[in-house]
Amino acid sequence: MATQAQSGGGDFTSNLGRIYGIYTGGFAAFVILIAILERVGVPNQILGYMFVGFTILVYAFIGIVSRTVQVSEYYVAGRKVPAFYNGMATGADWMSGASFVGMAGSLFLLGYDGLAFVLGWTGGYVLVAVLVAPFLRKFGAYTVPDFLAARYGGNAARMLGVMVLLACSFTYVVAQIFATGLIAQRFLGMDFVVAVYVGLLGILVCSMLGGMRAVTWTQVAQYIVLIVAYLIPVVILSAQKFGLPIPQLTYGAALEQIAQLEQSFIQNGLAPATQKLHAAPFTSYSPANYFALILCLMVGTASLPHVLMRYFTTPSVRDARMSVAWSLLFIFLLYFTAPAYAAFSKLEVYSTLIGKPVAEMPAWVFTYGKLGLVTICGKAADSVATITAACQAMAGNTGVLRLQDFGINTDVVVLSTPEIAGLPYVIAGLVAAGGLAAALSTADGLLLAIANALSHDIYYKMIDPKAPAARRLIISRVLLVVVAIAAAWTASKRPADILAMVSWAFSLAAAGLFPALVLGIWDKRTNKQGAVAGIIAGFGVCLFYLVVTRYFPGFGVSYAGMTSLLNPITDAPLVNLQTAMAAPGAMDGWVGGTHPLASKVGWFNMNNISSAIFGLPVGFIVMMVVSRMTTAPSKELQDFVDSCRRPRGGTIMEEKTA
Repeated sequence: MATQAQSGGGDFTSNLGRIYGIYTGGFAAFVILIAILERVGVPNQILGYMFVGFTILVYAFIGIVSRTVQVSEYYVAGRKVPAFYNGMATGADWMSGASFVGMAGSLFLLGYDGLAFVLGWTGGYVLVAVLVAPFLRKFGAYTVPDFLAARYGGNAARMLGVMVLLACSFTYVVAQIFATGLIAQRFLGMDFVVAVYVGLLGILVCSMLGGMRAVTWTQVAQYIVLIVAYLIPVVILSAQKFGLPIPQLTYGAALEQIAQLEQSFIQNGLAPATQKLHAAPFTSYSPANYFALILCLMVGTASLPHVLMRYFTTPSVRDARMSVAWSLLFIFLLYFTAPAYAAFSKLEVYSTLIGKPVAEMPAWVFTYGKLGLVTICGKAADSVATITAACQAMAGNTGVLRLQDFGINTDVVVLSTPEIAGLPYVIAGLVAAGGLAAALSTADGLLLAIANALSHDIYYKMIDPKAPAARRLIISRVLLVVVAIAAAWTASKRPADILAMVSWAFSLAAAGLFPALVLGIWDKRTNKQGAVAGIIAGFGVCLFYLVVTRYFPGFGVSYAGMTSLLNPITDAPLVNLQTAMAAPGAMDGWVGGTHPLASKVGWFNMNNISSAIFGLPVGFIVMMVVSRMTTAPSKELQDFVDSCRRPRGGTIMEEKTA
């Protein structure tokens, strides 16, 4: 099997259906075995180790047998991945820890406003299919900076492309490693920092030996695990509550029950009259922020290098187009379910917790409370005594849990839902395995994108163009390990929540790369000077806005009211930072020296997770203006642009493979 995997021969690709059919059956048998072991009394922690250990071993096995020493296999899987399986691998690459772990949690918290993430990420694949992916495949690049260098000439655009790639991909991969640590901490009982580095080992073993080839076939296996794990809990809940195991169809009934419970809570004094309702629009984001976020996520989707790299692996331009369609279908399965997942989870919390005596909270509250992920009356729910004392000291609390007394970290909503609903532990373990698969698959793709850019675009293209294939692959693997360790160290410091970090990555990619990619394909007049100036301006504005609003909110306020601070619930502007700090409860949310309200600071009251809303137009405008003020590209380069847009014909850039 190792020989077949390395050769990339037809025997392997022609048997993909049988291979992954056997794998799926084996995984189903393993889940059944775990269920049997649970029934006979095997401790949950042992079952958790079995779930996580088995899945990581399978991924490691695929990575090892897919090892390669061929450059084209390492960078683009030999351009032999069928559209269907590339779509599945892209789905796994895309559905990161943020999508699997964080998105339903954000929908749980934000309600209607959380749909901005679903709409933005899904809609982005339309831009991928129409504007970018097929044309990059026709060019035949190994990396996105490769295309920028060929299109705009010289290494200036290449270097800027690498810088943007590093900024957005590193931010993104930190979020994935954070998610693996969170899952391992809960289900393996490890210290969070130790769990982060254990997750890192699982990531490296999949990507280091076989590059894109190993990552591709591992991601197909990971997609099967994560989609099954995501669907099963909510399918069970839908069947239990409404007699129909199709949560997408019973979602409306769940929303009706949530609305009824919310009204009863308000009437009975279990929620404040100002409580925002789950289905009410624009209660967390203003309309401007809502639609700006959708736009930034859409454009960012069409700009992320690790996503675009997946379409370099297909046999042809036609396959690249088909692969985008398959990707959208596989992603749709999860995204269409996420709002229902959030609704069923919230319905369970409302039905089983709110209005119940604080002293009678179920065991799962304390399981996650001990990790600091569930709070009651402002205190981590680590014991009955702690939350009872906290609620007794709180004005207006009569010994029962009110809605405003309960807090849950959005990153654990999906992981905790099986326990909230009282489902068997095997379902909770399955969800953990799915979340781990989602985080590992995306981390593999991101680390590979970073390492490939550094080894191919910096080392091979700019430092040592005569480097032999063996040395190039060694350099890539060493860099992959170095970047992975740096990302794990960053994740171990518990930076901002997963979904916010991912949103920053999208804005950075959108502002830094999208104008250069789109104009590079669709505007023959755009030249090197315009591209360089546009990337610097767009990325610079976006990065400045993100850093200042997140980490130095007072800096913006001091400049004649250049920025304003918003109330996190109403988006109403507060006068200045000092006023915000003096507001009741304002100091309760300080984490790591950064106040949570800081994420709301911005020009025109725009959230920093949508920072590309400023950098993106600046990038386009500067790129077009500077290009038209300077010399037009050569006739050869304009013909090159035409050939990229022509679907027929062979790959434009062929590179030696050994």
